[in-house]
Amino acid sequence: MTNNFKLDPKLDLVFERTTTVPIEKLWRAWTHPETLMKWFCPLPWKVTECRIDLKPGGEFYTLMQGPNGEKMPNSGCYLEIVENKKLVWTGMMTQGFRPASPNPMGFHFVANILFSKTEKGTLYKAIVAHADEEGRKKHEKMGFQEGWGKAFEQLVELMKN
Repeated sequence: MTNNFKLDPKLDLVFERTTTVPIEKLWRAWTHPETLMKWFCPLPWKVTECRIDLKPGGEFYTLMQGPNGEKMPNSGCYLEIVENKKLVWTGMMTQGFRPASPNPMGFHFVANILFSKTEKGTLYKAIVAHADEEGRKKHEKMGFQEGWGKAFEQLVELMKN
């Protein structure tokens, strides 16, 4: 798989795992709202709404709800889609490549979700690119590795069933 994205450790966060779950199942988990809602954020948070229009410029929307009723809407759009290989999306734009309002988290990012086959199974890699170091640091302090790790564990458990 080729990816012409150039990693910058000052701006980007990377989450990478290998799993025995086939690429096709991981792809489905990322591209079907009814499946994504079951794993996408770490418990006790949950996704209560999800809309996916799987095409460049198509909508990617989730509404996350916390255990005390907190709500975190996330509106974005897809930038690039290569079936079973790559999903690229951002919250910096909304459906139809329209500029987004300021993000309530205080930072924007572009997520590159990559899937590839290895001798040990499937390599799942998320590269989350931030506009500046401050945004990357905020995202890291929010628990990027822990949150993506827990969500990944939930994804793998769901796909085993």
